[in-house]
Amino acid sequence: MNTFWPEFLIVVLVHFLAVASPGPDFAVMLRQALRQTRANSLLTAAGIGAGILVHVAYSLLGIGLLIQQSVLLFSILKVIGALYLTWIAVQCLRAKAGGVYVEATKAPHQSRQAALRLGFLTNALNPKATLFFVSLFSVIISPGTPVVIQAGYGLYMALATFLWFSLVTVFFSQPRVRKGFNRFGHWLDRLMGGVLLLLAGQLLLSTVSGSEPLSAPIPGTDR
Repeated sequence: MNTFWPEFLIVVLVHFLAVASPGPDFAVMLRQALRQTRANSLLTAAGIGAGILVHVAYSLLGIGLLIQQSVLLFSILKVIGALYLTWIAVQCLRAKAGGVYVEATKAPHQSRQAALRLGFLTNALNPKATLFFVSLFSVIISPGTPVVIQAGYGLYMALATFLWFSLVTVFFSQPRVRKGFNRFGHWLDRLMGGVLLLLAGQLLLSTVSGSEPLSAPIPGTDR
């Protein structure tokens, strides 16, 4: 077991750099923390962590490499991911003044199932996450590492992701922070919507132009 510690520490570092970088996951979590109950925001964080397990599973099974090397399959994944990001962006762009959720006694704007599903689909349908995990399991993690150990890496990344976005939730769901965003929160929503639209447009453009490198993904970023 001691022989795998150096590899695990590299996984920890690369994953932290990826999860802490701005992207769809963070944009969605920021909006949830400001507009929803803390419980719903934590469910969205759990959904993102569960989405990571999907990427880990197909990477361990070798399906991720197949997706990466197939222009058609990867293009389909990018289009689906772009359409989903566009749908979220539209919801953000429709934000109205005074729409930030501040009072904890108000009814939540979405069900718990919807909050969990939002996080799960945001991560699971992110093609950049596919590139990241295929890179991780084919470049950084040695093929000689036992599958059980590799699965342990995956569980760690899912849990670490959940904990990271839980911290984001705890900070941005504080009443003082929410009240600070209350006057211009709808503009933040619209900004997040614009960012998500740009990400969706980038995905669609790379699909049409075929500029996304399939055989040489960049480790260290799922964004």
